[in-house]
Amino acid sequence: MFRDRLDAAEQLADAVAVLKPRDPVVLALPRGGVPLGVVVAQRLGAPLDLLMVRKIGSPGNPEVAAGAMVDGAAPIIEFNPEILRHLGLAEADFAGEISDLRKEIDRRRAAYMPNRAPEPLAGRTAIIVDDGIATGATVRVAIKALRAQNVEAVWVAVPVAPPDVVDILSGLADRVICLTQPSPFWAVGAHYRNFGQVPDEEVIDQLKSTWASGPD
Repeated sequence: MFRDRLDAAEQLADAVAVLKPRDPVVLALPRGGVPLGVVVAQRLGAPLDLLMVRKIGSPGNPEVAAGAMVDGAAPIIEFNPEILRHLGLAEADFAGEISDLRKEIDRRRAAYMPNRAPEPLAGRTAIIVDDGIATGATVRVAIKALRAQNVEAVWVAVPVAPPDVVDILSGLADRVICLTQPSPFWAVGAHYRNFGQVPDEEVIDQLKSTWASGPD
């Protein structure tokens, strides 16, 4: 049980730093991953950037990920075929939701990173940081997007995730750092005493402060 995101961030930063990643770039998943990404980047003396990934929710149950999308010049979309079969739906049935997700990604990037160019990733260790993983759908598409940018290695660093998801991600990423893997797994927030929403204003303030000071 983590006290809050800061407590989880400090423990996660310790676990990542001891592994000494080569030429790292920390990529936080907003909004909940940003407080952790800030601390991990500071501990590594690494640049911090954002990875805009949005879950494609299932009709009637948006918490169940039918897939995920990551932004970019050519957005990458990946669906969960098992979920689609269970729902009796095709990828084309989500066209409207995908359009809305693209607009939300554009809004967030404009709010969080105005006039800021993305960090170069080619040949570097890209470290995906979030406050926890439930199904792994968003992280799977994030890994796929990073592979397309010719990174040297993709790491995933989170405080908590179910063991079966960690096993799957370990086959896709070069390294997965996960502090606790509870079974049964109920929800990410169940492993934090304080798991309030991270508002846009907090994300913007943390990013401005981090980017103003630069890597330690």
